[in-house]
Amino acid sequence: MKLIVYSDGACRGNPGEGSVGGVIKNDNNQTIEEISYIIGPSTNNIAEYKALVTALKRAQELGATEVEAIADSELLVKQIQGKYAVKSTVLRPLYLEAVVLATSFASFKIRHVLRAQNQRADYLANQAFIHKLRLDNK
Repeated sequence: MKLIVYSDGACRGNPGEGSVGGVIKNDNNQTIEEISYIIGPSTNNIAEYKALVTALKRAQELGATEVEAIADSELLVKQIQGKYAVKSTVLRPLYLEAVVLATSFASFKIRHVLRAQNQRADYLANQAFIHKLRLDNK
């Protein structure tokens, strides 16, 4: 089964409080699941990686054999593709986790898109802050 995963991380401050957003679609472009939650203290790059890892784990749980990952973080995409080195000791474990997950699929590819082409995942990442704000004010 082929799944398409869109992922995005957000951060209020850098570092600051982080969140993840994701959309999982089937190969007919139908949304199967959406992901949106706060991850706590983070940087934007950590949030981006955690969003990808979360989406890949969920795709694995759903039984995907082929995954196309889409993200608007050029750094994350180029690092996963092996085009950029991962110099950050903080990002390295998240990078390794993402690579291990990616290699668990029979077919995996990742591509970079502009934020406008990743709007739903971006929206969901930011929506997590709004949801938390509502809960905090109850």
